Amino acid sequence: MKNKIQLITYINRIGCKNTNELKSLLTTELKGLFGGVHLLPFFYPFDGEDAGFDPIDHQQVDKRLGTWNDIKELSSEVAIMADLIVNHVSAKSIAFKDYLEKGGNSAYKSLFLTYDKVFPKGASEQDLLMVYRPRPGFPFTSFDFADGSKKLIWTTFTTNQIDIDVYSKLGTSYLDNILITFQKAGISMIRLDAAGYAIKKQGTSCFMIDETFEFIGNLTKKAKSKNIEVLVEVHSHYKTQIEIAKQVDYVYDFALPLLVLDTIFNKNSNNLKKWLKISPKNVITVLDTHDGIGIVDVASENGIPGLIDDVTVDKIVNKIHNNSKKSSLKATGVAASNLDLYQVNCTFFEALAKNENDYLIARAIQFFVPGIPQVYYVGLFAGENDLELLQKTNVGRDINRHYFTKSEINQKIIATYFIKLKELMLLRNNHIAFNGEFQLLETKENILHIKWILNEDWAELKVDLILMKMQINYSK
Repeated sequence: MKNKIQLITYINRIGCKNTNELKSLLTTELKGLFGGVHLLPFFYPFDGEDAGFDPIDHQQVDKRLGTWNDIKELSSEVAIMADLIVNHVSAKSIAFKDYLEKGGNSAYKSLFLTYDKVFPKGASEQDLLMVYRPRPGFPFTSFDFADGSKKLIWTTFTTNQIDIDVYSKLGTSYLDNILITFQKAGISMIRLDAAGYAIKKQGTSCFMIDETFEFIGNLTKKAKSKNIEVLVEVHSHYKTQIEIAKQVDYVYDFALPLLVLDTIFNKNSNNLKKWLKISPKNVITVLDTHDGIGIVDVASENGIPGLIDDVTVDKIVNKIHNNSKKSSLKATGVAASNLDLYQVNCTFFEALAKNENDYLIARAIQFFVPGIPQVYYVGLFAGENDLELLQKTNVGRDINRHYFTKSEINQKIIATYFIKLKELMLLRNNHIAFNGEFQLLETKENILHIKWILNEDWAELKVDLILMKMQINYSK
């Protein structure tokens, strides 16, 4: 992966109808801004119940978006990352429908994770209570088979997302074949989606257990053998991220978004500075993604302190809701379906009360801290909460998944805010100092001073959190 800013986007929500139009956008209006692009699920169908994260066919490009040849052509212009959805497939897939029809006689039987595979002698109340849940309720769904029988199947996320038995031969070959398809299409990086939930074991939380680390490590080796780099997506306590980072190419710095808000809201950079001193450096930095703003990434866990004390975390969350004029409350927690317990659904721009100065400072911090910055397409254009889409779908995360039209994009790219952001992005992409040594200078809590040095070249960011002003200086 190039040490340049990466874009994360849906193909059809950034003023484009298909892959070819996205290629045109990246090579014209957005030329020079991105060293790579993470294409959010473009598999068939891209518009399922979970916006493509419930693929019926993970090895088929949805024809409405293009073909594998189109993906390969795009890869000749910009490095592509794609999602390897390791935990589940759609209940509407050919394999699962065959299983429901034929039961034990189905050739696909071993692909799916049933309740009794993990709990062959049944589960105690304690066993069930130990299972870590990203959403309310238990991770099982009762399905009716053609012969009239019923069976509990693992459905960690939704009833349309059927968990895979990744230990089975079919599960292994299923993931291996996706890697082969990706390699042929020129995809140079994968994000392991929901990898933390892939391994289930009785008597454990079934989330990021020792076997999960082993699974991620083995899958990473397979990908690297095909010259594909690996990014792991896990929302968890910061110490877990540090451990995962030792095994893979990259992890997300999911702690950064709330730490940046903490820094700006409380005029205090101490928590951010502490993190930057211990954080892994092989990270993809984000402020926003297609999901919400993570909370567990900075909070305490089982009595172990987090990066921000829990009282302050609660205050930050409340301020996000207030800054968005309560619109984020309509999309967060029990207010919307497909909810996540560990995230606030809100655009980052709205979280900062749509203050362009504060938002540009937040982006500058992201671009100057260690790691490769990734910018979400909504955040690129300082998008606002899409209440119309939320009302239409009642899916909380859709508040931050706006469908931009081409005319909206044309208006956004000539706005004063975007011109300033573009200048900042070009500096981050092209100044040689960002390939050098990172320095966090000692300052008072209300000052953040970051510097990069490579031989005689240097670039620095200094933020006064009281005045909310930033200075960026660099060698010419």
